[in-house]
Amino acid sequence: MTSLDNKVALVTGASRGIGAAAARALHAAGARVALLARSEADIAALAGELGDKAMAITCDVADANSVGAAVAKTVDQFGGLDIVVNNAGVIDPVARIEASDPDAWGKAVDINLKGVYHVMRAAHGALSDGGGVIINLSSGAASNALEGWSHYCATKAAVLALTRCGHKEWAQHGIRVVGLSPGTVATNMQTVIKESGVNPVSQLDWSAHISPDDVGQAIVYLCTDAARTHDGGDFSIKTEQGRLEAGLSART
Repeated sequence: MTSLDNKVALVTGASRGIGAAAARALHAAGARVALLARSEADIAALAGELGDKAMAITCDVADANSVGAAVAKTVDQFGGLDIVVNNAGVIDPVARIEASDPDAWGKAVDINLKGVYHVMRAAHGALSDGGGVIINLSSGAASNALEGWSHYCATKAAVLALTRCGHKEWAQHGIRVVGLSPGTVATNMQTVIKESGVNPVSQLDWSAHISPDDVGQAIVYLCTDAARTHDGGDFSIKTEQGRLEAGLSART
């Protein structure tokens, strides 16, 4: 079993879905975990479940000051920072470009793209004191256009570029930056997609989606030296090879 004893992790969007699964997996591997989300009640409940090695911090990733304060609080409470999981993101509202609302489209940019930038920028100083790893949640939407998802596709493509830029700028200083493309995951986001009825993803049966726990395990794997070959790129668990590397069972 992978050991992350004495490591400190920060997870955004930790209130549910992939974020909560990541927090549980990192905690199970021995890490102390800062749980960040806008929903105070949900992350407080998860922190209560995990115990003394977890801390809930209300944070809006779209707000650089909020992110900076959350990173500072994590370092103050746990004594450092080793792992960052940039998971916070939104898919709603799903709409074709001509029917989209500019404010809602911009909000998606603020969360999905600027949120990742804010966290990377704020975490750099803490991570550079001995290195660390930043894992940015990616998507096949980063390289594939999908009807109704212009906001999501555009922001995920930009996050992939941020991952590559972070790797280029920080690898020499011991900071790893890597993307994780999990495929479709059985979370609330898929409920929103299903209800939209737009593009082929909304037509998928629920059984086609993987468990958030699989993504949590893949995140723990990416924290290890064994995953260094994926630095600066997008590691995928949509393939059997990727699942094998991450220690996941083959899909039936």
